[in-house]
Amino acid sequence: MQFVYHEKVGEEKLVVELNEYAHLFKVRRVGLGDVLEWRNLRDAYMYTYKIANIGKKEAILERVSQKEQSVKSPKSLHVGWCIIDPKIIEKTLPMLNELGVEKISLVYADFSQKQYKMDEERMHRILINSSQQCGRSHLMEIEIINSVKTYCEMYPKSSILDFCDTPIDDKSVISSILIGPEGGFSEKERILLAQRAIFGLSCPSILRSETAVIAVASKILI
Repeated sequence: MQFVYHEKVGEEKLVVELNEYAHLFKVRRVGLGDVLEWRNLRDAYMYTYKIANIGKKEAILERVSQKEQSVKSPKSLHVGWCIIDPKIIEKTLPMLNELGVEKISLVYADFSQKQYKMDEERMHRILINSSQQCGRSHLMEIEIINSVKTYCEMYPKSSILDFCDTPIDDKSVISSILIGPEGGFSEKERILLAQRAIFGLSCPSILRSETAVIAVASKILI
């Protein structure tokens, strides 16, 4: 773990519940006077706090110092990902977070299973845990969009990943890209996307949606 997260990090005094941060006091066995590094995942600062008091239900920490320490990709990438099984999306989110994807839009496409409901609170927790492990300083943004048409209206300059003869390579300039669900885009959606910049992957095999997302993010950001 590179740091500990709390939404109120930055304040002079930080009150944390022992149940919520049990790993600090029971696993890592930190005690009075110990110093820990914390982030709020909103700004670029790493904050250092000293444990000033440990009660039965909560601990009080006092801010010692802060320093600007941004950990983010030098490139900016927004990924639109047409919704597939939420369990698969949740397993893939930490990898996208580690790679440095700035924002992800989860889009209900025609071939998405409409019964799939995304748990935004759970995804938020997954990203917090991932950031604590990989050291990322800013939380990846997540939004849910109800159709490919709405996505196109919101992101008129977004590129598309589809089957084509223009592979993503080192010369490709992509800051936003939409990736389809299992089964690809419907004919109606392809008409909407026809005038966009369309890229493909040079891999000869057919990739699962989550594999394509990771491959695209890796090619663009690393």
